[in-house]
Amino acid sequence: MRTVIVQLLGALLFAYATWFLFDHVVQQRDTARSERDVAQAEATGLREAARITGERLATAATNDAKHTQELSHALKANQELRDSVGRGHQRLQLHATCTATGRADPGAGGVADAGSPELTADARQAYFTLRDQLAVSRQMILGLQDHVRSFCTTQPTTTGIAP
Repeated sequence: MRTVIVQLLGALLFAYATWFLFDHVVQQRDTARSERDVAQAEATGLREAARITGERLATAATNDAKHTQELSHALKANQELRDSVGRGHQRLQLHATCTATGRADPGAGGVADAGSPELTADARQAYFTLRDQLAVSRQMILGLQDHVRSFCTTQPTTTGIAP
């Protein structure tokens, strides 16, 4: 009878140990599945973030190329105007009046040397420098507006400078 009790206790102990090991393995499996699911969700989120970032970088590169090309064209046009004025093919027109330095005929209504008003050489260079700076500033503003429209999608889009 003693042998039967020992065998019965041994069988119960073996069953308990087997159940304990089985429960431990099941718990490890569930933990591993849970960690796998979390890792897959993170990977999916990271892939989506990488896709969005790639699209935004492509948009930014396109905007940059567009505005750089427009700036290059504007600066080239300014340089062509500067060269044309320098060669005398074009003139800068001013809204100005000439003061009379001396009249040929006091009764006449004209000025003795009735030339058109024009900028001095220093003022002409400053004018072209200001045109270049205006072109740069304009393209920077347009580029920033495109950047805001592309990246800050929660804000309403507005345009401050007409192209």
